[in-house]
Amino acid sequence: MTASDTPLLLIEDVVKRFGGLTAVDHVSFTVKSNSITGLIGPNGAGKSTLFNCITGIVQPDSGTIQLDGVKIQEKSPNQIAQHGLGRTFQTPKIFRGMSVRENLAFAAPVQHGERPVSTLIHPQKIKEEETAVQSQVEDTLEFLSLDHLADEYASGLSGGQRKLLELGRVLMLDPDLILLDEPMAGVNPALTNELLDRLHELTNRGRTILLIEHDMDLIMNHCDRVVVLHNGQTLASGSPSLVQDDERVIEAYLGDVIDE
Repeated sequence: MTASDTPLLLIEDVVKRFGGLTAVDHVSFTVKSNSITGLIGPNGAGKSTLFNCITGIVQPDSGTIQLDGVKIQEKSPNQIAQHGLGRTFQTPKIFRGMSVRENLAFAAPVQHGERPVSTLIHPQKIKEEETAVQSQVEDTLEFLSLDHLADEYASGLSGGQRKLLELGRVLMLDPDLILLDEPMAGVNPALTNELLDRLHELTNRGRTILLIEHDMDLIMNHCDRVVVLHNGQTLASGSPSLVQDDERVIEAYLGDVIDE
């Protein structure tokens, strides 16, 4: 395997049990760099649990999870984030009492100015860091088309705008891999298209995306690769056209959706 063929994310034989329930049962697949991979399956298939294993919220019982060639399955969520992984949630994790701009600035990983002693000892360094953070904030606002809402409280945003803001908070971490948990759920069509445009632009800029989504049209039209989970196991994986023609997938999940 050449360096260019090496996957950014490797999931190999991952198992996670909760008591007598096996939520993730020997799941294996890979995610290539600069791609959008869709993770689908019925409710209870193990998708969110697998996301929690990848991000360090829960520890898998066995198996290997590698990000950019480094095993991360025993690292903390903070260590994994520092290694280049960001995640959004079904319900956006934002600070409703802060402005949009403040939400983004707060997410920046370099915040030495929060320590009074650092401000006194290295005032020039702190000033340069603050300038860099504000520049990144303005770039992120423009990229997500949120600049006109920069000084509005996050509590006043629509559901779709809050998801854009949460994506912006993740981008402030400058991750290589972004995990999105149902990013389009509850979002109106106009903002859905806005989000999709931003996701494709992110891959053009060198990011990699793994997303959970139930909208089959979206998955089939916008993902480079699709992984199907069923009863905690990897049922199928491959291109959208290959997956949608797989009889096991049709029987277990897609059903009449493919026939329509």
